[in-house]
Amino acid sequence: MSVAAHADIADTSEKRRRGLLARNEFPAGDGLWIVPCEGVHTFGMKFPIDVLFLNKKRKVLKIRTEMKKSRISFCLTAHSVLELPAGMAAQTGTVVGDELAIEKRQVAE
Repeated sequence: MSVAAHADIADTSEKRRRGLLARNEFPAGDGLWIVPCEGVHTFGMKFPIDVLFLNKKRKVLKIRTEMKKSRISFCLTAHSVLELPAGMAAQTGTVVGDELAIEKRQVAE
C-alpha cells in the first residue's frame, strides 16, 4: 500500500525551511520528503501530521503520529523525514522497520 501517491521533495535549504507552512490543507495521498533532515517542528502549521524518520535506505526508524501544531520531534540517526497527513501511518499499517520505496515520476509539461 502506498503511504503517499504524490510527495514533494524538500531538498534545498529554502524548501526545507518552508516545508508545509504555506499550506492550508494536506490531503490524503500527499507527502513531503525532507532530505536531509533529523528533526521537524510544527510551529505555524494549520493541521496535524504524521512524521516518519528514515535512514539512508529509507527504513522507518521512528514514527510520530498526529503531531499537533507547536511541537518538535527529532531522531538524530535519521537521514530524512517523510511528512504525511495525520492518520496516514496507521491507515497504511506503516511501522518501525518498514522500508519505503520511493519512485520518481516524470511530470508532464
